Amino acid sequence: MELFVADRVQEYAWKQDLNCAQTTLLVLSEKFKIELNSQIIDGSSGLNGAGQYQAQCGLVEGALIFMGIYLRSQQKEKLEIQNICKSYAQNFESKFGSLSCSRLRPNGFNLTDPPHLCSDLTEQTLLFAIDFISTY
Repeated sequence: MELFVADRVQEYAWKQDLNCAQTTLLVLSEKFKIELNSQIIDGSSGLNGAGQYQAQCGLVEGALIFMGIYLRSQQKEKLEIQNICKSYAQNFESKFGSLSCSRLRPNGFNLTDPPHLCSDLTEQTLLFAIDFISTY
């Protein structure tokens, strides 16, 4: 699974220059074989730390959006989906230390940051998301 995730992050983040939320959505959609409408990808354009405001991490947001789509395809109801997403957020925060982009990024935010600074974190959080979602 690690090789699949690394390959897809390379494709989406580096080659297609997509943000963390978009990359997360696309990798999860491939893994779980859920087709995403292009509007979902377009709509997640500003979910990289709330449009680089350094707020909620796009790695979290992308996974939560995907879970809503995936879990509805599994006939889960709204309240159950909300509870599952809450559990995901709690588990994510416990494992990675925060839901905030500014805290999760290596060294926070600097004008001299290289592109896709969070690639390693993206891979780690995708593996975490895949494990979590696979239980449903």
